[in-house]
Amino acid sequence: MPLSTLPELTVAPMEGLTTVVYRRLHAQFFGAADRYYLPFVTPTREPKFTDRQMRELAPQVNEGICAIPQLLTRNADDFIWAAKALADLGYKEVNLNLGCPAGTVTAKGKGSGFLQYPTELHAFLSRIFEADLPIAVSLKTRVGYRSPDEFENLVDIYARFPMTRLIVHPRLKTDLYRGDVRLEVLDKVLSSLPMPLGYNGDLITPRDIEKVSLRYSGAPGGLAEIMVGRALMADPALFRKSKGGNAASLSEILSFHEALFEAYTTLFESQKNAMMRMKEYWFFQLCLFGEDGDEARLQKAASKIFRCKQIPDFEAASRSERGGRRLPTAPRRSLRLAQTALNFVIPAQRSRQPNRVRARLQTVPAA
Repeated sequence: MPLSTLPELTVAPMEGLTTVVYRRLHAQFFGAADRYYLPFVTPTREPKFTDRQMRELAPQVNEGICAIPQLLTRNADDFIWAAKALADLGYKEVNLNLGCPAGTVTAKGKGSGFLQYPTELHAFLSRIFEADLPIAVSLKTRVGYRSPDEFENLVDIYARFPMTRLIVHPRLKTDLYRGDVRLEVLDKVLSSLPMPLGYNGDLITPRDIEKVSLRYSGAPGGLAEIMVGRALMADPALFRKSKGGNAASLSEILSFHEALFEAYTTLFESQKNAMMRMKEYWFFQLCLFGEDGDEARLQKAASKIFRCKQIPDFEAASRSERGGRRLPTAPRRSLRLAQTALNFVIPAQRSRQPNRVRARLQTVPAA
């Protein structure tokens, strides 16, 4: 697809992955995305961002890229003070998270858990849009909590408010990341969406981005953006390829990996803690070193990397997997394998860390 017809290509917020370290280095190595959505911030009753939150929100750490903060809350007063504080920091837009399917989030009625309370959600949106905020508001949502039939009512609610864009991940909360995206649910209500549309979900190749761009180019409010998360972790050059640029070279991937490791070592003041973070990237980037049919080998490699407890062992395991291999297009099934590894292996890894280490590893929550 010609560059002139592409919507904005944006980076989804991902816990522990799309941190300030990743954002700066991704832009440096592969060219900046049109937008980077920051992993969500949960505002507290005290109207002040914490020091940990400011490590991601401070304007100077996001200089040179378009960074969009995301808030996770079901309390309108908390959203309002946080949105005003973000405006004071110089941000022009804030995103409301109605999409996170994590059980620790939805159990509190936040993220996609808020979708099961449409009356309360309508009242919440009324409050924040009537507050005359000095900052634009966008939403990221799933198409329902338990049933795709919920989306028509949700769209009726969303259409009443002047949001700058609505980013839709066409899965239910209960789907998590399983199964195919429910495009037919979004198709059914497309004509009822007056605001600019954003699309997120299962975009793995440039061809996927092109197909979705064509499919939703006729949205009444226009297709404002294509948001990608997991696939960009697997193939950090995905957006560059979509714009007609080159695929990632082996030397680029190795240099990117080394730069991330050095930056996280500095941030955590510990190579071992940096190694824990780098394991998460490698579960995705292993996909660059295999083809469809390689799932068993990649699963074995992922397990080997995960078990490493010492830096030399981790470096040797990752080096043995990447050494001498060419970089084909990230295959679909292998990417699903990487997601499986993150869904089940990484939480177990984090649960075994001391509380003080987990707090440092989880610099910001998930989205």
